[in-house]
Order: sequence, then C-alpha cells, then structure tokens
Amino acid sequence: MSDQSYSNHGRMVTGYHKVGFTLLALTLIGAGWNLWISVGGPNLKNAILILTLTVVLVLVGYYARIFALKAQDRAIRAEENLRHYVQHGKLLPAALTMRQIIGIRFASDDEFQALAADAAEKGTSEDDIKKSIKNWKADTYRV
Repeated sequence: MSDQSYSNHGRMVTGYHKVGFTLLALTLIGAGWNLWISVGGPNLKNAILILTLTVVLVLVGYYARIFALKAQDRAIRAEENLRHYVQHGKLLPAALTMRQIIGIRFASDDEFQALAADAAEKGTSEDDIKKSIKNWKADTYRV
C-alpha cells in the first residue's frame, strides 16, 4: 500500500460494504415483496417469518458494526491520551470530542500538540483537522 493520506485513508471492505450490504438490501426487498404477494394466501405466516428474520439480520449487522466502532473509538481515545501524556505530561484537553480525537490521531508527533490545542479551542471538525495535517501518520491496523 502506498503512503496513507487524507485522500486515501478511508477504508472500504468490498465483501462487507458492497457485497454484504447489497445482498442484505435485496433480501429485505424480496422479503417485503413476498409478504405483499402472500397477504390473504396460505403462505402469509411464512412470509411474515421471512421478513422478521431479515429485519433481525439487518439489526444484527447494524449493531455488530456499531459496537465494533465504539470499541475502536475507546481504543483510539486511550492511545491518543497516552501519546499526549508521554509527549506533554498531561492528558488531552477535555474539550476535545471523540470525532476530533479520531482526526488528530493521524497527525505526526510534531503537529499533534498544536492540532489538539487548536481543535479544543476552536472546535475544529474532524475533517478539517485531517485536511490540515502536513505529515500524515498512517494507521494501517484499524478494521
């Protein structure tokens, strides 16, 4: 992989984001259509069960992703707090939001303190923080 930067740091997993989402969306549409054509017929209970199971699958997929992202956010907050503490002897400013910390994690050690202080003071968005980084610190271990 080439050097990571603002333009290429986003990660799209084809099997999950494209194939899985498309198949799940088609299954949900198909289950809805099956229920629609089964109304008043002998297969209504089966159609309701299929739609219910499909909705449960959507919910499981959604919450599995959300829970994993929350765990990753906690790890990022801990890592960046430790990084700030090692460099400056104090934790990150309490005014920083999780989104700002996520943006700052890509900054090199030279830019880290200034970006953290600026973000805490001005409320800079995650996207603006990432755009202002000159020396990008790659994060290739995230999922």
